[in-house]
Amino acid sequence: MHTPAHSGVGDLLSYACDRPLPAGTLVRVPLGRRDVLGVVWDAEDAPGELPEGATLRAIAGVLDGVAPLDRSWRRLVAFAARYYQRALGEVALAALPPQLRDLQPEQLARRLRRPAKALAAEGGTDAIKNIALSAEQESARARIASEPGPFLLFGSTGSGKTEVYLRCVQEALEADPAAQALVMVPEINLTPQLEERFTARFAPRFGSQAVVSLHSGMTPPQRLKSWLAAHSGVARIVLGTRMAVFASLPGLQLIVVDEEHDPSYKQQEGARYSARDLAVWRGREQGAKVLLGSATPSLESWHASRPPTPEDPEGGRYLRLHMPSRIGAGALARVRRVDMNQQPRRTVFSAPLLQAITERVARGEQSMVLLNRRGYAPVLHCTDCGWKSDCPHCSAHQVFHKTDRTLRCHHCGYTVRVPLHCPACGSPDIHSMGRGTEQLEEQLAALLRNVQRPDGNPARIARIDADTTKAKGALEAQLAQVHSGEVDVLVGTQMIAKGHDFRRITLVAAVQPDGALFSSDFRAPERLFALLMQAAGRAGRDAAYVAAQGTQSEMWVQTYHPQHAVYEALRKHDYEAFAAQQLRERAEAAMPPFAYQALVRADARTQEVAQGFLSAATAAAHAAGLPGLDVVTLFPPVPLTVQRVANMERAQMLMESPSRAALQRFLAAWQPVLQATRAQPAHKGLVRWLVDVDPLTI
Repeated sequence: MHTPAHSGVGDLLSYACDRPLPAGTLVRVPLGRRDVLGVVWDAEDAPGELPEGATLRAIAGVLDGVAPLDRSWRRLVAFAARYYQRALGEVALAALPPQLRDLQPEQLARRLRRPAKALAAEGGTDAIKNIALSAEQESARARIASEPGPFLLFGSTGSGKTEVYLRCVQEALEADPAAQALVMVPEINLTPQLEERFTARFAPRFGSQAVVSLHSGMTPPQRLKSWLAAHSGVARIVLGTRMAVFASLPGLQLIVVDEEHDPSYKQQEGARYSARDLAVWRGREQGAKVLLGSATPSLESWHASRPPTPEDPEGGRYLRLHMPSRIGAGALARVRRVDMNQQPRRTVFSAPLLQAITERVARGEQSMVLLNRRGYAPVLHCTDCGWKSDCPHCSAHQVFHKTDRTLRCHHCGYTVRVPLHCPACGSPDIHSMGRGTEQLEEQLAALLRNVQRPDGNPARIARIDADTTKAKGALEAQLAQVHSGEVDVLVGTQMIAKGHDFRRITLVAAVQPDGALFSSDFRAPERLFALLMQAAGRAGRDAAYVAAQGTQSEMWVQTYHPQHAVYEALRKHDYEAFAAQQLRERAEAAMPPFAYQALVRADARTQEVAQGFLSAATAAAHAAGLPGLDVVTLFPPVPLTVQRVANMERAQMLMESPSRAALQRFLAAWQPVLQATRAQPAHKGLVRWLVDVDPLTI
């Protein structure tokens, strides 16, 4: 018997049982003084002979109500643990719903019986009412049906990718009564929208229990119910965020990863897996088709879907499907750049942009203003002594939030009231520096106070960001206001730029996008381009509405660098040219996707201890002559960009190799060396260390 456990305990533990249990069975076992959830693992992975004189503890009980987790699920968990350098048990337990750890077998059996009854009373033979596909959509659907994939569906914003997903899911489910589909989205706030659409399409045919969601915004009972429905095969379609890649789906035949480029698919705590990459691996392993979709694919996926050429006869391992046209013959937004060098100093909204927004409001159209920084201002500043609102626990500023008069650190959460006088010199002359969405909302309200809608009412401005959507149901209510036309100008962070199908927005503006152009992170231009392209895609989605208004949808970019390659490619909506230029630079610099990377991070009370641990582990690796070192480059340790968070100093070191296999061999051999280095007295102040394979931010 084996129970997954944290890395301190080891991967597999042995227990006694009075009857043979198949691998994958869920059990409760004693660990120390408590009972914990365990999974019976495969016999070939057993630790071998017991030490002489050792006796096994008996398992505490079997969760008979749940069928064993199948071999493909166990292989997925084992691969993720191995590849991302984590303990097997840590990944396995994180992949299971939290409530499974607490429920007793009889409680679980009761829960399992309920959905089965509900399903028996539902479901029908109603034919699914399909929307006619465009020629491009039909071509993509036909190729997905007839070829093995994996597929990269490269469709411009508004080209109807979701309809292709729906049709592919429908075909898979109708062809096989046991088939299941997994549809993943990057953000929780997109799941309810998608769930509505899938339920409306499939519930009349397969029953309302056929579509379930899985994401961290659900309560533990909801998550358990969805997981059990998927595991038992009752749920035919699972919609979810990155965690859904680990859902137990015995009949899995199709995986869709929408907005596959989105960084949210990479877990940033614990086992730092990429759900997109695991989806591709799982599809191959389980014989399921995989469909990645995006208007701005990640450069890794774009490179992996390159067509064969005489110089590269193999091409990529994905099949690229192109849908360049918008549904309804809608035109992509015209991109207009405002050179902020020509505007008065401290201008927030340039005169031409303000005029354009005013005209849209007067015509009853909606506008969207994007600024990827919440709060009122990034920092408060004393003009007399130079004091700034720094967080006492982090090497970052506390952000000024005007609505509740607080200074809040967005890294550790430390919050204080805004001081009336400078804490350093007592001067009352404290000013805000920089801008956040809260300040934009306030300034826009002042600038548009005399602007009227067609019905004679004043312009209405709303803000959507992490601060305004904390309350349960707040986001849904705010989005409903936008969809119903109650809002004229929507201000927000990247939260509003992804996936939403706003029908009346005809203008999108990015007011301060330049910050990412000169970042030390080589992926920053790629992320900025994707964000701006996605934001531009929110404008003019309803071609009939735009035509009726006699207007043209626009994307405005206020920049101090109007000739930058990112904005040039954006102006032409030319993702392909942008990707080609970026990939040339990456190839010359031997960066991903032409090389493979991993980070080791250390957190300690002092920067010296953190970097000292990484340096000592590097020296130990060289002294041991670990495999792969000849083709793996270990860079010196450096502090993170935000060096201190919650009084913890953070350092990292980068590893790079042209060979993924060599990097994996090295990391696997290095794990015990890191453990041994950690145990040395010299590194007593080290709090934790972790490995991040295929990091997205460096």
